[in-house]
Amino acid sequence: MADALLAHEPQIRLAAFLAVLAAMAIWELSAPRRRMEIPRLLRWSNNLALVFIDTALVRLAFPLLAVGAAVLAEERGWGLFNTLPLPGWLALALAFLALDLAIYLQHVVFHAVPALWRLHRMHHADLEFDASTGLRFHPLEILISMAVKIAIVTALGAPPAAVLVFEVVLNATSIFSHANIRLPRAADRLLRLVLVTPDMHRVHHSVHPEETNSNFGFNLPWWDRLLGTYRDQPKDGHDGMVIGLDRFRTRRDLWLDRMLLQPFRGPASGNLPGGPSDAGPSASAPGRRRR
Repeated sequence: MADALLAHEPQIRLAAFLAVLAAMAIWELSAPRRRMEIPRLLRWSNNLALVFIDTALVRLAFPLLAVGAAVLAEERGWGLFNTLPLPGWLALALAFLALDLAIYLQHVVFHAVPALWRLHRMHHADLEFDASTGLRFHPLEILISMAVKIAIVTALGAPPAAVLVFEVVLNATSIFSHANIRLPRAADRLLRLVLVTPDMHRVHHSVHPEETNSNFGFNLPWWDRLLGTYRDQPKDGHDGMVIGLDRFRTRRDLWLDRMLLQPFRGPASGNLPGGPSDAGPSASAPGRRRR
């Protein structure tokens, strides 16, 4: 079972990724939530270029990725779940929940630590919010995130099947939760009880710091509700809210070279409510939508 998962992991993940991305792209064209002001070609070409760079660097940097680490831990008997006599289905469910909580906490830390925020703010500096935003992460952030994930998977002794399911679901929900799609209000209200919806996560990409520091979940919405970081709606409304940060607001900042260099531009700052922020008091100043 473990060998089969490891052998087919790239094909499984690629097929799921392409299917979800294509579905969201079609949905965005047919029923967009917000009017887009920047040409899709400009943003999608540069955001997708990041995917290729991120994938190549991760494959070069790590001989084993998360599923491979889970297989190795299972073979060696490492980690919590490899020492507990749990039914397979329960170990899978608990491992999935633990991994999702870990990703939530990691996301909070990337906002709280100035050096990590330098990397993560590139994701927030996108001037629009659509499926491609869910792919826009700095390569250094991806490398750090993968190292953390491998360590957590090993410490948990998470079943390989759970890790593969989690990886596929997380990639899919990251694309879905960033999609510029319109859901009926009743459907959104019901769905966000079990899944982060685009309207829920869009609040997290608001220019207002108190909203940027809410709704950290990509997949399950429960951690935000339980840990006090949930915000129901943006104060400016979904149509009127401004996406991004108060800095890096030109179209030139959307090009690949500028995105890669962005962590090294300008001062490092945290992004917790009440602290210094890239989206600080001047976020309400005129001209923040300049292109």
